[in-house]
Amino acid sequence: MNPLVVLVTGALTGIGRATALAFAQEGARIVVSGRRDVEGQALAAELRRLGVEAEFLRADVRYESDVRALVDKTVERFGRLDIAVNNAGTEGVQAPITEQGADDYAATFDTNVLGTLLSLKHEMRVMLEQGTGSIVNLSSIAGQVGFPGASIYVASKHAIEGLTKSAALEGAAAGVRVNAVAPGPVQTEMLDRFVGGDQQAKAGFLSIVPAKRAATVDEIAQTIIFVASSKAAYLTGQSITIDGGFTAQ
Repeated sequence: MNPLVVLVTGALTGIGRATALAFAQEGARIVVSGRRDVEGQALAAELRRLGVEAEFLRADVRYESDVRALVDKTVERFGRLDIAVNNAGTEGVQAPITEQGADDYAATFDTNVLGTLLSLKHEMRVMLEQGTGSIVNLSSIAGQVGFPGASIYVASKHAIEGLTKSAALEGAAAGVRVNAVAPGPVQTEMLDRFVGGDQQAKAGFLSIVPAKRAATVDEIAQTIIFVASSKAAYLTGQSITIDGGFTAQ
């Protein structure tokens, strides 16, 4: 039996990178995608050193032509697409809603929401024809609760939760599963940007997390692998929260 074929968008840093490396440890054939060629080629080479087949394909998920080509080239290279992880995203500009505008909205929604929609469209096009496939979208606890000063980001992650449920209903009877993973604070550069580089603000945020710490990228990656796997074969249309107890309060 051939190893699974996995596509990870936004794979060059943070959760995406950790997820690609974790799938490599599982023996998957992997396509990683992002917007920076040097980092992308370096990651693909690192994955190949782990003994798996891996390719980097440059794509900007805001553009349908890029997404279509990304999916088609993945299938051309490996013959199929078993798992897709839609991780490409941005935290956008953090500011009170009275200071936000259309440009701020577009900058966040074009990547987080349109990018996820286009990815789903073309991944499901292939998976529905195959009659099998598993997609994991990256949501957030910000898709379940509000955060002052982050209204656009919060709205974008709520949208991803809705896209996940609707796409799951379209794919379920055909054997295509669509789920989301919704992390709380994760120790990444994005978290540092989210708090404006203010370590005191970061510490204050983590102090209200029952686990009293941020998640590691590896903890999120392992959750993604489980949700995507055949071990969760009856799981679809769900958002799995991994937040150290934050939303249980």
